[in-house]
Amino acid sequence: MFSKVKKFEKATAGFLLIGSPRFKDLGEGLKRGTYGERKNFEVEGIIGPLKESINVVFPGIVYEKEEMQKAMDIFYNEKVDFVVAEFLSWSEDFAWIRFLRDMPEIPILFVNPVKDKMSFTSTLEEDDFIEYLCSGTLVGSLEASGSIPRTDRKNVRIIMGSRKEIQNEIIKFSKPAQIRSILRQSTFGLLANYNEAMWSTYMDPYNLFVRIGPELRFVTYSALAEEINNLTEAETKEYQNELISNYKVMDDVEDDKFFACVRASLGIAKLTERLNIDAMVYNDIDVAMFRLIGLRAGFYHPSLNKNLSVLVPEADMGAGLITFIMKILTGKHISFIEPFHIEADYNTFAGGHAGPNDHNDVNYKKNVLIARDVRFAKSNYKYAGAPFAWYRIPAGRKTMVQLAEDHGVYKLVCTLVDSLEGEHLLATYSHSIFRPVVPVKELFEKILKIGTTQHFAIADGDYCEELAILSEIMGFEYHKIV
Repeated sequence: MFSKVKKFEKATAGFLLIGSPRFKDLGEGLKRGTYGERKNFEVEGIIGPLKESINVVFPGIVYEKEEMQKAMDIFYNEKVDFVVAEFLSWSEDFAWIRFLRDMPEIPILFVNPVKDKMSFTSTLEEDDFIEYLCSGTLVGSLEASGSIPRTDRKNVRIIMGSRKEIQNEIIKFSKPAQIRSILRQSTFGLLANYNEAMWSTYMDPYNLFVRIGPELRFVTYSALAEEINNLTEAETKEYQNELISNYKVMDDVEDDKFFACVRASLGIAKLTERLNIDAMVYNDIDVAMFRLIGLRAGFYHPSLNKNLSVLVPEADMGAGLITFIMKILTGKHISFIEPFHIEADYNTFAGGHAGPNDHNDVNYKKNVLIARDVRFAKSNYKYAGAPFAWYRIPAGRKTMVQLAEDHGVYKLVCTLVDSLEGEHLLATYSHSIFRPVVPVKELFEKILKIGTTQHFAIADGDYCEELAILSEIMGFEYHKIV
């Protein structure tokens, strides 16, 4: 059972609502109440509509520095993913400056709501004057804004708009902010070593931990072999029967090799779960692995999706990282590809990848064939030609995104592509034919100039805006090509 439950929960936001102690008790006995009473009444309108989408932590309106310290303690203890800060009117800024100075690093949404019109026309009456004071959010925000650069506070995003617009922005911001928190709790596994065939895909494990969050565990092939050997014939056969019931098996698939591949695939899933790993980065072309295991695992066990974990091939840590990010961001089935070749006449490119790819979307069972891995069919390994889930990536608009490291800088590159409907084409590779939203030669020329690697995650839908927010939060260099 996975202990890291945060990736299964809604994002958690701390609400820092700042009022003026000088105004708090003004207006006693008035019909609309005091300044403080009016602000208390506003609170539910600020946070109430958000409670279905995010977890809300609200320590009460902050007036004094002691209340600010209490709010910071609560935010820290509740492990909020981000803080929404709002000046409810003009206010003394001593509490705010203390927050900027003392609050541990965390994403902050600094918001200023805009009303269509005021509820008063003059301030001759005391009741209207108190309402005027309550409405001075702009002067409060302007005063507060100067302290953000003066305290050198990082990771602050400024949002201005109607209350509804602000609420939408908070919800949009919440998932990328939560991903930051999840990454700091995550464990990645490297099975079993970096891939010497493509050094450009290497990532510095120290930087990965310090700057992004995941702890990296090096998992040996012998640990995988032991996990495979511990499997019973019954549980292996159960998974094999599940695959047979869901997908067509091609006629040339050999039973013993099919069983061996099912066993290896289930072994990886069991190992991933037992070690509590969120992203297993699998060097599936290492000769040592073939000699010991006799094949590469070709099936993507459903438990990976159940645990919101991912499995990627070829020991590419950056690809594992962005695939896991997309898994948490979307909750969908994420494909793993490398672009193969361009067909300029059709403004398309072919892309896909050998090895395990998430083929478990129940809506696209017909897109999967259980077929021989012909790339290794003529090798001398024990289970040469063992089958895999040959997956045609479903049609539709997709986000294509990758993450690479360059001198300690992380480059996130995203674009939109349309996966085209069609038959299975490329033996050994889960794949599709893609048409990008920009001319195909322009797309890859720009990517080549950025300087990245060959691996991409593919997710159904458009998530470029959320990835831009995530890049801002994480300090990634962001490149959007659309």
